[in-house]
Amino acid sequence: MNSKNKEMNFEKALAELEQIVTQLEKGGLALNESLALFEKGVRLARYLRAELDKAEKKVEILLKDEKGELKAQDFNPEEISSSSLEEAGEEPEEEK
Repeated sequence: MNSKNKEMNFEKALAELEQIVTQLEKGGLALNESLALFEKGVRLARYLRAELDKAEKKVEILLKDEKGELKAQDFNPEEISSSSLEEAGEEPEEEK
């Protein structure tokens, strides 16, 4: 890993990947330039996937019960009650 990768974070990598996609979709690039951008995009996508995998593993650890088993729960954002948001230290959103 070079020093540039050490400075990379998820948000920067995602923004850079979006720029690459935009450039490639626009077209008008030389073949070598397109291939170089594509290669860089693939590296960024792999980095982002690895970061998402790490985050997923952290979430799984946080969701394990006292026996070390995952407690699967369906996620439905509409079911988030204001009381559970308050327990998490967040303010409930006002309905528009």
